[in-house]
This record gives sequence, structure tokens and C-alpha cells, in this order.
Amino acid sequence: DEVHMDKPALEPMQNLKVYMHSLQRYGTSPYIYPIYGLGGLPEGFSRICAIHGGTFMLNQDVDEILTKDGKAYGVKAGNQMAVAKMVIGDPSYFPKEKVRPTGRVVRCICLLNHPVPNTNNAESVQIIIPGPQVGRVNDVFVCSLGNTLQVTAQGIYVAIVSTVAEKANPDEDVTPGLKILGPILQRFTSVSTVMEPVGDGSNDNCYISKSFDATSHFEADCEDLLSLYKRVTGEELDMNINADSVEGDY
Repeated sequence: DEVHMDKPALEPMQNLKVYMHSLQRYGTSPYIYPIYGLGGLPEGFSRICAIHGGTFMLNQDVDEILTKDGKAYGVKAGNQMAVAKMVIGDPSYFPKEKVRPTGRVVRCICLLNHPVPNTNNAESVQIIIPGPQVGRVNDVFVCSLGNTLQVTAQGIYVAIVSTVAEKANPDEDVTPGLKILGPILQRFTSVSTVMEPVGDGSNDNCYISKSFDATSHFEADCEDLLSLYKRVTGEELDMNINADSVEGDY
């Protein structure tokens, strides 16, 4: 949206600095994306977790958040139970009294047999359509991925169009993004409710993140993660790593 127009110029300038630094570092784009898709991120986390003695329960639903005296002490999954000092998760795992809706997001996943037109046949692109330019309040986000990132078969592309729901008909919300994709083989549209925690977790040991929003660059999600880290640990996460020596800092 346009709320940044009423804020001091310092934050946009800092964001531009990060953008330009990233563009200079990676060449053709300021963004990086994991080969084989976003699933590579939890895979990497699971390996680090195992090194430190953690346990992963894959493909397992959480049936109940276990509480005593108003504080969470674990989860129940089928006939199994895991006990912990706190429970951390997204809103879908917690009872409705611990979260509240903040809006709705429309997402349309499209299968293409060609790159997005007018992008110089780029194998992967991210396009942000400013809302006011298409008669909307909120921006429309378009992300397209191809075989180079090992997320599709050769010659097939996956494009995702997403935005905040403003219309009664969700197809109208994503139309500006669909128009720039060219011919679409098949598409799947969904509308999801965005949730956020009611409390900060200090009173009930339930540390809850926000739902994914409409953005395709995950900026807001990263900010929410940093907020969650501070709520859990009481400290700010130190992000001042040396970009030229990541392995050494790690």
C-alpha cells in the first residue's frame, strides 16, 4: 500500500541500500531462491536441528496443545506426546481463541508452457504491480519459476499471482497479474484468511507467528520471524554477519 508515503524517508533509503547491495552482489537480481524450491529451507534446518539433538516428526498433525494452569507444556499427536518449555508455531496449530483474523489473501497458481512475456525469456521473475496503477489499494505480486531452479519439468513454468482480497470475486483481485502471464495451461485459485496471535506468548507459552501474507518476497514474514525470535528469547537476533565470509561467521 501507500502508507510509506507518510513516513520518514530514512527507512525507504535503507531498503534501497540493501536492494542495491544485493543487486551488485548477485548480478542480474537482488533476490536469491533455493534450488528445488522453498522446501530446501526446512530441509537445511532439519539437518542443523538433528546435529543439536532435535527431533522431527514428519507429516504429523497436531491434535492438541497440552496446557496446565493456562500454560502450554507440549503437544499431542495421535498416541504420541511431546513435552517442551514452550510451543512455537503458525496460527493453524492453535485454538481459535489464541488468534484473530486480519484479512484475506487471494493466491492463484498457474501452469505455463512459456516464460512470462516481455521479461526477456527469464527463467524466473518477480513482478510487483503497484495497486494504485490498476485501481487497487494493495499491490499485486507475480512470481514465476522454471526448470532452472529445479521446481518444474523442462518447458513448464509455475507462476503465482497473489494479493490482498478487496473484491467479492477473487478472480477480479488477481486479474491484473493474470493479464501479464499470457496463455495459461491451468490455474488454481484459493482464498485464505490471514491470522495473527492475540498475545505475545509470555502468559501462556504459546509463541505464534502470523500467517503468510500476499507478498512474494517474504519481507513481512522475515520481520515477523525476527519479532518472534525476540518474543521467545527476549533478545534481538544479531543479523550483522559478514556477507563476504558467511561460512566463517556460521
